[in-house]
Amino acid sequence: MRKNALVATMMAIVLLVPVGCAVLSRDAQPREPDAELLHSAMHQLSSVIVYDIFSPPQASRVYAYASVAAYEVLRNEHPEYASLAGQLNGFASIPAPDANAEISYPLAGVRAFMSVGRAMTFSRPRMDSLRSAMDARIKSRGMSAEVFERSIAYGDTVAARVLAWASKDHFVQTRGYPKYTVVAKPGLWVPTPPAYMDAVEPNWPALRPFVMDSAAQFKPPAPPPYDTTTGSAFYRDAKEVMDAVTNLTAEQRAIASFWDCNPYVMHVRGHAMFATKKITPGGHWMGIVAIASRKADANLVRSAEAYARTSIALADAFISAWDEKYRSRLVRPETAINSFLDERWEPLLQTPPFPEYPSGHSVASNAAATVLTQQFGGSFAFIDSSEVEYGLPARSFTSFEAAAAEAAMSRLYAGIHYRPAIEHGAVQGKQVGALVNARIRTGPASVAAH
Repeated sequence: MRKNALVATMMAIVLLVPVGCAVLSRDAQPREPDAELLHSAMHQLSSVIVYDIFSPPQASRVYAYASVAAYEVLRNEHPEYASLAGQLNGFASIPAPDANAEISYPLAGVRAFMSVGRAMTFSRPRMDSLRSAMDARIKSRGMSAEVFERSIAYGDTVAARVLAWASKDHFVQTRGYPKYTVVAKPGLWVPTPPAYMDAVEPNWPALRPFVMDSAAQFKPPAPPPYDTTTGSAFYRDAKEVMDAVTNLTAEQRAIASFWDCNPYVMHVRGHAMFATKKITPGGHWMGIVAIASRKADANLVRSAEAYARTSIALADAFISAWDEKYRSRLVRPETAINSFLDERWEPLLQTPPFPEYPSGHSVASNAAATVLTQQFGGSFAFIDSSEVEYGLPARSFTSFEAAAAEAAMSRLYAGIHYRPAIEHGAVQGKQVGALVNARIRTGPASVAAH
């Protein structure tokens, strides 16, 4: 009865969406004008992804294809940057621009990015408005109508080629696959309160990876077996989560909230329900790419390179994580603790609607951090203001690895992951990131790393 009532109430849901522009820290002030166009486009795409309530895996897919499109246009102006064609699974060559005709590469690159983003999101009128505004913003710099139209055409040509490649990644086919079937067996995942939502993307491992050989390439060790016996490994892990949330410090609460990144959080007030929407983990790391690029005063093509490499790592990270999630199908701490430790215990943050092991935050954050470390260096300190527009204060980090480590541990403080999911997920993410670094060669920095 409780579940049916909640589902019925959701039909009249009120969605609260944060508004306003991103607040930039001192480390994130725009410096390179052309690069700022791409940073703005990325922020606009994130706003639409938030509006459309894309799940973390879905969002990572959009970021990756849009970022590849932008990079493939922009590297034409820089022969020292290699095409991703032949390096990414199934990705063939991109048409070259007319060498005898002038093109505005900033316009063409941003256009390709926005066109792919438009095709892969739901709110197309919103994307059309944003895309037109970006076109006008670049055109206002002063260029002939011929160059403008030629640049738009080339951007759309590349976008079409990237979208054709995306259409063969098996995403469309998975839309028709069966939903996850809940099995009433101790230790297996079941929907959690307050919305008892269906499992998110149980068929995601069927998608074609970008760099990995298969979704199971970095299969982590199996989680501890479900065992409620006092003193068992699983019992200790569950009790650690319960005790951690019960005894949280103010700093641990702040860390958990900062890395929440739940795109759809349900709130219950009596008989009313409403939801808040925020960026996904991938969106948070795209924000970090922008912050790092601005601090490094990276030009347009180097910024595009950072977005492309990081988004590719994130996309494969979610395929890798989701492969294990729906293999082990481990129960969440909330369900386990309520069943044999404390029936009234609640996590700090809302439990996401998919199996526990491994921690998606741990896999994705460490994959992104590994790529960004190669891109900008191992001691790259920055102020992360990605969550400021969602009402959270900025946090400082001494490196990308430090940020990823905090993101991973935030899930224990939040009460939604056991320690093995965090630790094994971090290793898994680093493996994904290292593969991207090893196999994908783009600009001078990536080649030098080999």
